[in-house]
Amino acid sequence: MELRVLQYFLAVAREQNISSAAESLHLSQPTLSTQLKALEQELGKQLLIRNAKGSRKVLLTEEGMLLRKRAEEILELVRMTEREISLSDEVIEGDIYIGTGESDMIRIFARAAKRMQERYPDIHYHILSGNAEFVRENLDKGLVDFGVIYGPVDANMYSSIKIPIRDTWGVLMRKDSPLAEKQVIRPEDLRDKPLIVSSQKNDVWPMSNWFREDVTKLNIVATYNLVFNASLLVEEGVGYAVCFDKLINVSGDSRLCFRPLSPKAQAEATIIWKRYQVLSKPVQKYIDALLECCELRETRP
Repeated sequence: MELRVLQYFLAVAREQNISSAAESLHLSQPTLSTQLKALEQELGKQLLIRNAKGSRKVLLTEEGMLLRKRAEEILELVRMTEREISLSDEVIEGDIYIGTGESDMIRIFARAAKRMQERYPDIHYHILSGNAEFVRENLDKGLVDFGVIYGPVDANMYSSIKIPIRDTWGVLMRKDSPLAEKQVIRPEDLRDKPLIVSSQKNDVWPMSNWFREDVTKLNIVATYNLVFNASLLVEEGVGYAVCFDKLINVSGDSRLCFRPLSPKAQAEATIIWKRYQVLSKPVQKYIDALLECCELRETRP
């Protein structure tokens, strides 16, 4: 399977039309069609539904959708690798990719980036946000350099830095909600309430133990990947969002407020990267900056 043909395939998937894709690639339509048929023969699967619903529109089969996802990942890795290798020994520049959920501990990454900014102005930072499953998947595929996870770390697979900031769990709610009168929220306060929770699998959701009962018995009306989206649901009265503190502004004229949990629930995060991967020069420098920032944070009063 050639990279060139994968690029052809992605162009067709994007344009949903072979003629338009051929034009964008500066190829003739017969040439492009021949390449696509050869790719299908090589894989032994139909990838495209041609003349879908009697139109000239081209749709992807289930196998075609899978190939599109993998092809995008492959080509992105190729671009990252070419850029890293092409840089000279004297120049330190490039891109750093970070996979993480939403958390106030992103400040650690910001401090490290600020430390490096004057000395290495040509390093650029890219933060990809998602839940734990998203972070691990992108890290293991090599699409991010670092991942931030909560819970135990497999030391055989990953090197790690413990983040000296703990996230505090609580409930985001409207200021006119009945629970807003409380200073802290207890498990029994939420058992009959409509809840909005992070979209983790039930068996790995970190708040399962705090509730002290089967999570499937809770009234979960919605899930979220990004807390901002959850906050909009809360504002509209859909339910109460279980989330970390300091992610949504609840000061001033905000209609929302945040109440911590009791018993207190905190989450400890770890920065991880593949133990045996070859790190680019920007990533190596950034690890040093992260270590310095974490040490400084730990010594602050």
